[in-house]
Amino acid sequence: MRLNLRIWRQDGPEDKGRLIAYRVDDADEDMSFLELLDVLNERLVLDGDEPVAFDHDCREGICGACSMVINGQPHGPQKATTTCQLHLRHFRDGESITIEPFRAAAFPVVKDLVVDRGALDRIVASGGYISAPTGAAPEAHATPVPKANADRAFTAAACIGCGACVAACPNGSASLFVGAKITHLGELPQGQPERSDRVVRMVETHDAEGFGGCTNTGECTVACPKEIPLDVISQLNRDYLHATTGGRRTA
Repeated sequence: MRLNLRIWRQDGPEDKGRLIAYRVDDADEDMSFLELLDVLNERLVLDGDEPVAFDHDCREGICGACSMVINGQPHGPQKATTTCQLHLRHFRDGESITIEPFRAAAFPVVKDLVVDRGALDRIVASGGYISAPTGAAPEAHATPVPKANADRAFTAAACIGCGACVAACPNGSASLFVGAKITHLGELPQGQPERSDRVVRMVETHDAEGFGGCTNTGECTVACPKEIPLDVISQLNRDYLHATTGGRRTA
């Protein structure tokens, strides 16, 4: 199959950047989207041109590194699918595809389709953890967890931190990401001692990193490849309100 590509090329953070047209004539519908870029890059290298820089790692829909906007949609048109798991059979022969990096003030472009998503790591480092002493693993049933809480914790923990929610949000908010981390730990007994302090620190870091505020448009959960539900943002708001008004911050 033949595909007409318009790919964002940007030499570095200070470069203005532009869309460049390419054509791939020997694509196969069973290729993943990243394999399409591999084929293009092999040709560019043979022609003596600079290959397109893009981020990837596991190519199994687990790590979230393959972050790019395809025809205006983070990770592309297939629902609940990362870019690396998106296959060309979802496109038409001869179709034109525009490929851009994630757009957000907190995600500066490093080169071409690669952005710096380190702001998400810094949010997690500020409070998305449990300060528990290390040692032998406790017996599995030592701390009973109601099934409803365990299920919700597992759902929120599915977040891979890809940043699609930020790219889809008109405000560039990472509230779905923060809400997932808050909910994951907040549903478990181990997360209770630091619950109030955690949410305050993570929200403060979120704002300091330049992410926008949430206005509940819901675009974040539509773009999320792991289908994190919107109600984790409600949990984030409740925990933050409790921590800053009626709750208490732990040391």
